[in-house]
Amino acid sequence: MPLTFNWIKCDGNAWCDFFNVNLAHSHFDGMEGVYIIWHDGNQPHAVRVGQGVIRDRIAQHRQDQQILVYRTDGLFVTWASVPAYQRDGIERYLGDRLAPKVGSRLPDAVPIQVNLPW
Repeated sequence: MPLTFNWIKCDGNAWCDFFNVNLAHSHFDGMEGVYIIWHDGNQPHAVRVGQGVIRDRIAQHRQDQQILVYRTDGLFVTWASVPAYQRDGIERYLGDRLAPKVGSRLPDAVPIQVNLPW
């Protein structure tokens, strides 16, 4: 049975635009967990999965040229608050399941199955 997370959406119950999420918002204060970045092109696909301080990680990825090449396809992001002791396993599961285009190094951990946001 997978763990069930509340994957975050933005205003209007829409997926968050990767470049327009207001990282200065208090929502991100102390927010740590896992995240998924994907593009919505002809064949939507995960671009990057990861974990950590969500505000910092998204800000860093906005400068990553390997991610920015998918900008014209429309980039989106979602995240979930996850305790530190589960993050490696969840990131491993997301990476194995979604096969992101960027970031081939995944934690050496037993995968922890979670619900996908879609």
